Amino acid sequence: MNKKNNKSSFQKIVDQYLVQHRSIFDVLTKYQESNARVNRAIAKASTQCGCIKIKSEKQTCPPDVKLNEISKYMNSQVEGSLCDNCKEIIETEMGSNLFYTAAICNILDLNLDDVTKKEKERIATLGIYNLS
Repeated sequence: MNKKNNKSSFQKIVDQYLVQHRSIFDVLTKYQESNARVNRAIAKASTQCGCIKIKSEKQTCPPDVKLNEISKYMNSQVEGSLCDNCKEIIETEMGSNLFYTAAICNILDLNLDDVTKKEKERIATLGIYNLS
């Protein structure tokens, strides 16, 4: 069965509106740029707006802690919460990033729903070891 027929509605819309940048190289560089814009928007929320504070420090946990309890001792290192303006900007930038993710899937004939389903299964199977 052709995967193109099984695209999610999001992938179909991306395919419809991705007119100018159809080359894999164009999409890859736009994807990378959108990634940088997400990072920049988060940094600006901290450095320019100040609605969040990023408190970076070494994270530690007791040496005898069980592996499945490590998350109790770790934190996001983000204090505060996004203001409405920063939240909107970050959501917009993340949406753009998802757009280019879907575009890459379209070009490579991958189904984004299948990709996320497989990752969900991988996470469920590997648990805390999935990002090692």
